[in-house]
Amino acid sequence: MQNGKMNCWDYQGCGRGPDGPRSANGGRCPASDEEYLDGANGGAKGGRACWVVEGTLCDGRSSGPYEEKIHVCRKCSFYARVQIEETLTLESEEELLDRLRAQR
Repeated sequence: MQNGKMNCWDYQGCGRGPDGPRSANGGRCPASDEEYLDGANGGAKGGRACWVVEGTLCDGRSSGPYEEKIHVCRKCSFYARVQIEETLTLESEEELLDRLRAQR
């Protein structure tokens, strides 16, 4: 948690966050390493913007790029939670993608 807000790895309980028990040996989720999204929607790294991070480990398998996965993400209860919690300060998907594009 950061600032009392859950990141995706906390919410999902996957153990693949920065210090999670499954983060060693390549088991770490790409969202937990995405420095360019650090602080987005009040989270650590890409933890509250995982829907724009390529290769996140959703439902135990690696997802593709944003364009291929967003329709699934929009049905996710964590995605909905962030949308509600950040109603007034939510960074849009386009803003998040722009942050990633600007750094690459």
